[in-house]
Amino acid sequence: MFIDEARISVVGGAGGNGCMAFRREKYVPRGGPSGGDGGNGGSVYLEGDEGLNTLLQFRYNHEFTAERGRHGEGSNRHGRSGEDLVIRVPVGTIVYDEVTGAPLWDFDQPRQRYLAARGGRGGRGNARFATSVNQAPRRADPGEPGEEARLRLELKLLADAGLVGLPNVGKSTLISRLSAARPRIADYPFTTLEPVLGVVAVDPERSFVLADIPGLIEGAHSGRGLGVRFLRHIERTRVLLHLIDAAEQNGRDPAEDYRVIVSELERFSPAVARKPMILVASRVDAAGTGERLEALRRFCREQGQRLYEISAVTGEGLEALKGAAWETLEAAPRPMAGAVST
Repeated sequence: MFIDEARISVVGGAGGNGCMAFRREKYVPRGGPSGGDGGNGGSVYLEGDEGLNTLLQFRYNHEFTAERGRHGEGSNRHGRSGEDLVIRVPVGTIVYDEVTGAPLWDFDQPRQRYLAARGGRGGRGNARFATSVNQAPRRADPGEPGEEARLRLELKLLADAGLVGLPNVGKSTLISRLSAARPRIADYPFTTLEPVLGVVAVDPERSFVLADIPGLIEGAHSGRGLGVRFLRHIERTRVLLHLIDAAEQNGRDPAEDYRVIVSELERFSPAVARKPMILVASRVDAAGTGERLEALRRFCREQGQRLYEISAVTGEGLEALKGAAWETLEAAPRPMAGAVST
């Protein structure tokens, strides 16, 4: 199951209490204070893990607390500090403050760590308060509580290129032919219910990650269909592959199909709509007389854009499309590492 949003509470471990004790040993008259310090509480960290691709682990587990520090003891024995708690999240996760909504951290690289809740400091034992004028202090500090935070985690998959288009234009079939991904493929709308990632090999030394999201429909930006929920997963992509169905039985105006998708992208995020876009005529093997395909060619000429004609079934045009996607990716700017995306 694919989960791309979660809310969690994190609490740092409380510090251990300082101890108030005095030496009581044979042959040691007037033994002084010997209370040890309490240990520090453990902290809660979030860490990016490239082996994860969903926030499913947080579906039923929402609260995380680090280990508390041990109390101090007599004979100047300090309490052990609590163990830190490390919570692993997928690379591509953005951490927000649940209360203010402010972005706190963007896991855009593996093995990054974010301190989510610091552990409390351990209290001082009475041995710490001994002075020349107060040689038998009867004071010890309690441990401090750990920090608490309520966080919202939002996953945006890290992919180089993203497939967009209306439902049933052949996106899932295409990614299954270009990569080892095996999405569900069927002849009804919204077969794809969750994003799918695939690695596309251009040649033995070059490859890129391609993301397929559920199809968009008109009004998706306002909540219609499934696409709006998953549009965030193409926000990090550098190139969009826009598939338009060239099959004769489609019956729709290809220019209108193009405008619907572009309009939804603009309403969702102008930054996404400005990404480099490659227009792809899919299912050309079912073009029949070719009237719809020819109308799409005319529209692309009017727009001054090149059209790539492919068939995921026969393999026609796939190598040219992979080459075009790679060239566009090479020219597209890479995102700044460490920046917090919103």
